[in-house]
Amino acid sequence: MTQVTALAKSSATARRGPGRSQRAIALNLVAVAVGLLVWTLLATIGVQGLPGPLQVAARAGELIADGTLLGDALASLRRVLLGFLLGTLLAVPIGFLMGWYATARGLLEPYVQFFRTIPPLAIIPLAIVLLGIGEVPKVFVIFLASFLSSVVATFQGVVDVDKTLINAARVLGASDRTIFLKVVVPASTPFILVGMRVGLGSAWGTLVAAELIAAQEGLGFRMQQAQLYYDLSTIFVGLIAIGVLGLVMDRLLLLAERRLTDWQERR
Repeated sequence: MTQVTALAKSSATARRGPGRSQRAIALNLVAVAVGLLVWTLLATIGVQGLPGPLQVAARAGELIADGTLLGDALASLRRVLLGFLLGTLLAVPIGFLMGWYATARGLLEPYVQFFRTIPPLAIIPLAIVLLGIGEVPKVFVIFLASFLSSVVATFQGVVDVDKTLINAARVLGASDRTIFLKVVVPASTPFILVGMRVGLGSAWGTLVAAELIAAQEGLGFRMQQAQLYYDLSTIFVGLIAIGVLGLVMDRLLLLAERRLTDWQERR
């Protein structure tokens, strides 16, 4: 049986092997090239003073040379990572509690669903009044965006576990603790990781607004300052930096998802 399982896994790996991966990379490169071409054409015909790729690259070089871009990127990355990690670490256990215990679900779900309908950006005025204008309110707003996405995904993952698996484990004499650790947690892992990816996107999406709160550095702060002087090149540099950092973090989460859910069949 072990040999059959190993063979099935290797066969699945072969089906989605290097050829498919290389094709995906080639398509990604084509998409980037087409995007740059369209951007260049739009800048050439003078769409609302849109800067071209070369102009933005030159501005990025200036910001890198004087250390501004690195300092802003590190400041924003620190806020996003802190808010995202705190949100995820709190969301996963709460999601498991809500999914596994009906009492916890009844007590917590109204609050989760209530705050989920409120955009995190709407919390900014309250965060400033209650938490001041330091780093805490910035991280809190990002934390809230990450938390709400992850807690719902974890909860849904636990609720959607195949009841047949749970009943089969009970028939075999497994305790509730064993069922939870050996059946529910592995089956919920794909949902949790998807929730983390959504939460990461929400964290980066909230960053610019969070850095409205009396920030002195950060990609969002730099973009807002550039807006005052109609410095579109700097705004584009900030947008691209946020996109690249977010993409790298998302790819890392996707890699972790594939490693942790290798047992899943994929298309």
